[in-house]
Amino acid sequence: MNGDGSVVYIDENEVEEGAMKLVNVGGKNILLAKYNGEVFGVSNQCSHMGCSLAMGKLNGYIVTCPCHGWSFDIRTGQSLTRKNRNLVSYECKIENGKLHVKLLDDL
Repeated sequence: MNGDGSVVYIDENEVEEGAMKLVNVGGKNILLAKYNGEVFGVSNQCSHMGCSLAMGKLNGYIVTCPCHGWSFDIRTGQSLTRKNRNLVSYECKIENGKLHVKLLDDL
């Protein structure tokens, strides 16, 4: 991954298929989720009341907040519950057994 921002490398096996993992990278809590062999990263705080999504449920590409049931698409961070209440999404890719998470300076 090239461009502005920093890149963080995490062992691919740290995120299991169909599961989520909370990581702190550069002071940001990022929720990583692996589904269908791809890893996606979104901000961990629900845009409704700030609850930790890491305690929620992952069903396919949808993570549901444990506090009030808000749902988000892990591929884009888009809220399925309320327009314009999206999560920040982070570019992720797997290469040579390592998970690359790109942090942009302006996020």
